Amino acid sequence: MKKYDAVVIGAGPGGYVCAIRLAQLGSSVALIDRDELGGTCLNWGCIPSKALIHVGHLYETLEHQASEMGIEFTNLKVDFKKTQAWKDSVVSKLTQGIGGLCKRHGIDVFMGTASFLSDKEIQVELNDSKKKEKFQFEKAVIATGSSSTSLPGIEIDKKTVITSKEALNLSSIPKKMVLIGGGYIGMELGCFYSMMGTEVTVLEYADQILGGTDADIAAVVEKAMKKRGASIHTGFKVEGVDKKAKKVLVRGSSKSGEEKTFETDLVLVSVGRKPYLEALNLEKAGVKTNDRGFISVNSSLQTNQTRIYAIGDVTEGPALAHRASHEALVAAAHLAGDSKAQLDYKVIPAAIFTEPEVASVGISEKEAKEKGLNVKVAKFPFAALGRALANHRSEGFVKIIGDAKNNDLLGVHIVGQDAGNLIAEAALAIEMGASVEDLALTIHTHPTYPEAIMEAAESYYGHAIHVFQPGKSSAESQAKQARG
Repeated sequence: MKKYDAVVIGAGPGGYVCAIRLAQLGSSVALIDRDELGGTCLNWGCIPSKALIHVGHLYETLEHQASEMGIEFTNLKVDFKKTQAWKDSVVSKLTQGIGGLCKRHGIDVFMGTASFLSDKEIQVELNDSKKKEKFQFEKAVIATGSSSTSLPGIEIDKKTVITSKEALNLSSIPKKMVLIGGGYIGMELGCFYSMMGTEVTVLEYADQILGGTDADIAAVVEKAMKKRGASIHTGFKVEGVDKKAKKVLVRGSSKSGEEKTFETDLVLVSVGRKPYLEALNLEKAGVKTNDRGFISVNSSLQTNQTRIYAIGDVTEGPALAHRASHEALVAAAHLAGDSKAQLDYKVIPAAIFTEPEVASVGISEKEAKEKGLNVKVAKFPFAALGRALANHRSEGFVKIIGDAKNNDLLGVHIVGQDAGNLIAEAALAIEMGASVEDLALTIHTHPTYPEAIMEAAESYYGHAIHVFQPGKSSAESQAKQARG
């Protein structure tokens, strides 16, 4: 029976990154996945959704904004099957790239379902032949990700009641779509189909869409969605889904007790995800989960069975691909012998690719208040930024949160064009212990979107150049800042 230094189960952004790093560190590695290399993120999540959202941006610009800039179109058409083929080609290039990297690093890849036989042995039922392979391992990493959940009584038939996976692979653009759940996955897809002309209705049980996001920022996204004709109902409890001829009826009620029924062509259920641990036989490996079904780990990603690690969505924390990838590097280093390799969750940026985009890092204003922290908050609107106006993308703002005592940078929240890219500067600043003043004193290229971060930092001190702040600036503070 063959033995590996490490077996990695799951080939998503956590698993394949971990496998490659382990190979780089000299370990013999087996990588197992039941579906496709790249996992949910690459095949049915992050990448295909961004490809479609790019198409949505392009279509909306040509259909609704180009004429203002002197570009006229008549009878603009969308060949959605060709759109889907292009999206699939993007995914294919990336999955092939991962396969090539694994081959070059000498990683043995098995496409099949993995099951623990013990804490030292594993079995894989191969997809193509159904043959069962068994091998031993010195260490193992569980990186099987998560799967979509539904609501009680709502059946996902994958035809008229679908998950995000099916929503990414529709053959045509629906006339009407109801989103059950206003979280980031649903809202990204809702934005895309809204940009393409679908009449979108969002039903969210919480008091705002994009739960956990700064309320000011969520409000900007909601306003933009409504401007496209979307209907958003917060504080709404979905009670059932019925099928009537070729239509679907979604029933529910508001918190005030008002009952409503929505008729639609498609229902997209996006109410959360759960750890995917089916068939792993964790009990045979002695690996424990907590009361919420997540695998418990320490700061080095070890489970209660220290020879077995777990990373990404199977552990508690934000369901983010980049978190999984970072955990993969830490786990690989520790597994390969670096006993000091540990996680630091101080800085985990997050981005939501709605239109406009949302991104954040560090503490929010609400969290600061709940913790009783003495903070200072400043904003700068993209409407006052030259590049944003030149690009016809001036919605949103940058919000900065600093420690009121020493002006340390604690959080940055952005809604607007390219927010997902802009947040990297803020993440690096917080990681390096920068102050708000450091951002203000850093020379930023003109004309660019990152200037908004600099201006927000200037606004924090009461003297932003491109917004008027009566009574907030002083010659003394300006001179002090200029001196550095």
